[in-house]
Amino acid sequence: MQKAGKKHPAFPAQRQHLPGMEYKMKPLPEFETTLLGSNKLLNKVCIVTGGDSGIGRAVAIAFAKEGADIAIVYLNEDRDAKETASIITEEYSRACLLVRADIGKERNCTMAIKKIIKKYKHVDVLVNNVGIQQSTDSLADISTRQLQRTFAVNIFSMFWLTKAALPYMADGSAIINSSSVTAYRGSPHLLDYSATKGAIVSFTRSLSANLVSKGIRVNGVAPGPVWTPLIVASFSPKHVRTFGTDSPMQRAGQPSEIAPSYVFLASDESRYITGQFIHPNGGEIVGA
Repeated sequence: MQKAGKKHPAFPAQRQHLPGMEYKMKPLPEFETTLLGSNKLLNKVCIVTGGDSGIGRAVAIAFAKEGADIAIVYLNEDRDAKETASIITEEYSRACLLVRADIGKERNCTMAIKKIIKKYKHVDVLVNNVGIQQSTDSLADISTRQLQRTFAVNIFSMFWLTKAALPYMADGSAIINSSSVTAYRGSPHLLDYSATKGAIVSFTRSLSANLVSKGIRVNGVAPGPVWTPLIVASFSPKHVRTFGTDSPMQRAGQPSEIAPSYVFLASDESRYITGQFIHPNGGEIVGA
C-alpha cells in the first residue's frame, strides 16, 4: 500500500484500447480485501456502474465487505466483472448480479434497472460511476461523435439510471455520483470529459435538493489521479509512466484509497450530509 507523500516508481509504459481491462494492467490496481467490515451496509442492495474494475471494483468489494448485496453494470469487460463477482460471492458471501449493458443508451439503462429489480426488488444505494475519456490536444480534434458519446456515458446515463431506479428507492436511500478533480480545475487535454464532470457536480447538487424531502441523499466523490484501466486506455505510454506524479503527494492514488469515501456516503454515518463532494485527490486544494 502506498503511503502519503511517498513517490511511487514510474508505472511501466503500456497502452490499451478503451474501455481498458484491469487484468492486463501492470501493476494491477489495488482493492482492499484484508480489513474486516463492520456491517455498515448490512443487507442493503447496492448498484455500482463500472463495478467490474478500477474504482468501481474497489467500491463494490468494499460494499460487500460491509454486508451489502451488489449489482454491477458494466460494458464488455467480462473477465474483470466475473473476477469481481467471484470475490464478492466467495470471500464475503454476498450476492452479486452482473448486468452487461452499454449505458450510453437510455433503453439499456432502463433494461439494466429492470433486471436488477427482478432479482433484488428494491435499491438502497445507487453509485453512478461509469466514465469514459479520450485525450486530445485541441478542441478541433474532438468529433461530434466523440462529444456525444462522452456526454451520453458520463452524464446522460446518470439521469437515465437514476430516473429508472428512483421508484424503487425509499427514505434512507443514497445516490453517489463519481465526478473528478477536473470538474474544479479543468484539463487541457480532456475538454469534453471535464465538461461532463462539471455537469455531474451541478446534477448532484440539484438532485440533492430535489430529493431531500423524500429522505434520499445525493452526494459525490471527485477523485484525483487514480490507477485504473481508463488511464492505460486513454493516455500515451509516456504519460502513463509519470501518471499522478504532479499531485501534491507525487503519486497516483489506488482504487482502495478511494472506495472508503463511497462507503461513508452510502452508510448512515453520513445521514446529515447531502449535496456534497469528497475529494480524495492526493492533496490538491479545489473549490468545494
